[in-house]
Amino acid sequence: MEWVRFWITAALLAAGLAGFACAVLGAWKFGFIMNRMHAAGIGDTLGILCVIAALCIAPGRTMDNLKLVMLVFFMWFSSPVSTHFLGQVEFYTNRHLAEHMEWLPAADGAERQSGEKEKEISG
Repeated sequence: MEWVRFWITAALLAAGLAGFACAVLGAWKFGFIMNRMHAAGIGDTLGILCVIAALCIAPGRTMDNLKLVMLVFFMWFSSPVSTHFLGQVEFYTNRHLAEHMEWLPAADGAERQSGEKEKEISG
């Protein structure tokens, strides 16, 4: 039974590390701040779940598992709130946000047509 718990713990830690690595890669690869926040949030959620699950399985049944589960719930509720706050700050302070989104008016005040973005990308 000890070896089974060891391998499950190792697999969960590897999955958590992969989730965090994908979050770092996404934050490095994407250029737009909203995409970076999305990549970091998804990797953060998956990574925390896997690492905390591994920490719960590794020692067996202890009272520390309750604290770790409470930590997961705290992180799962605080991470989206902070990401939403950062998104709102970006939305209200970035003057060039309309260049990245089709539904906002352009910075010069001209309305953007629905197919204009695809034309800019293709040619």
